[in-house]
Amino acid sequence: MNMTRIIHDHTGQTIAIPAELAYANEDLTLQIERIGDELRIWPSSSHLAGLLAVFTSFPPDFLIEGRGDQTESKRTF
Repeated sequence: MNMTRIIHDHTGQTIAIPAELAYANEDLTLQIERIGDELRIWPSSSHLAGLLAVFTSFPPDFLIEGRGDQTESKRTF
């Protein structure tokens, strides 16, 4: 098990991540969450990163006729 320490500074706390656990890419945005006494850290997923490429891959005539009838059926709860 790896051990680390907390470093206090004027803006909060910093956690030193041991080299063997460090991310290869230092240009990451990370998310952090506290659950009880645990801190969970993971790379922020960029679900929208390739979205523009997806839209530009559509053919020029995509949805040229519109979306058609968009009426919803009656719902029962």
